[in-house]
Amino acid sequence: MTSVQSYHERLRTLSEASVHIHFDAFTDIDWDHPDFAVDPADPRWVLPAADPLGGHPWYQAQPLEVRTRIGLWRYANIVKVGMQFENVLIRGVMDYLFALRNQNPEFRYLTHEVTEECHHTQMFQEFVNRAGADVPGGRRSFRVLSRFLPLAGSLVPESFFTGVLAGEEPIDHLQKAILRGGDDIHPLMRRLMQIHVAEEARHISFAHEFLRVKVPGYGKARRGALSVAFPVIMRVLGDVIMVPDKKAAETIGVPHWVVKDIFWKSPDGEKMLRDLFSDVRMLAEDIGLMNRTSRRVWKALRIDGRPSRHRGEPAPHAA
Repeated sequence: MTSVQSYHERLRTLSEASVHIHFDAFTDIDWDHPDFAVDPADPRWVLPAADPLGGHPWYQAQPLEVRTRIGLWRYANIVKVGMQFENVLIRGVMDYLFALRNQNPEFRYLTHEVTEECHHTQMFQEFVNRAGADVPGGRRSFRVLSRFLPLAGSLVPESFFTGVLAGEEPIDHLQKAILRGGDDIHPLMRRLMQIHVAEEARHISFAHEFLRVKVPGYGKARRGALSVAFPVIMRVLGDVIMVPDKKAAETIGVPHWVVKDIFWKSPDGEKMLRDLFSDVRMLAEDIGLMNRTSRRVWKALRIDGRPSRHRGEPAPHAA
């Protein structure tokens, strides 16, 4: 079986999985169940240590009511960023699909993915609305660029799907770490994470497969350009997902020095930054995007390190 045939078979498997296992934002979450009520004073909004802010000594030293208030804001803001990112993803994927030729199985799978991402945006925005937190989501520069980023879907699809991984891998890494940690987090947030992790596994798998099949067939110049752009896209969009807006953080009482220490100056912050991208380092190695020049870029951006041995491998401290 050729690599293209194997890729198409993988797409059929992913498409069938989307038919048999999928979630609806308003069917699979009982928003009005008493257990899912959002009480801003509920201590289960306190951030677990798996979250970069939750594990910082400054946060842990705050009174319970402060940690609860900041925790709910942090959850709501991450969810808002996720909604914004998936909105960009949906528009970019539809741009990519517009010109696909007939019989291309990417069309079926990606329309399944877009359907799932639409439900995610509904799910995320509903949580933000019920949390009562007027969070901005991504930083202003991202919100402005989001008007143009979807054009990459058709113009430079390899960069677009690299960007998809740059947004999906960090939040997937964080959510898995929180779910594995066993902390008593609010059941509504736990349910959102469970649904998101389950469906994002397919979306991340597709982006990996897409790049594995497409990139080796590109010319030397195109592969060289992507090898350098790859870590830059990872770092820039990873920060959009993970790092709270400076002004918004200060509004809820998180000092700027704490944000700077967490993202990514402290030893724990530096380690987490590298851990977030272990899977995509493995992908870059496998598809020939690691070379003398690109390795220097990975190192300069402080996201170099050991690649995963397999996709989804837990970080060493969480194993």
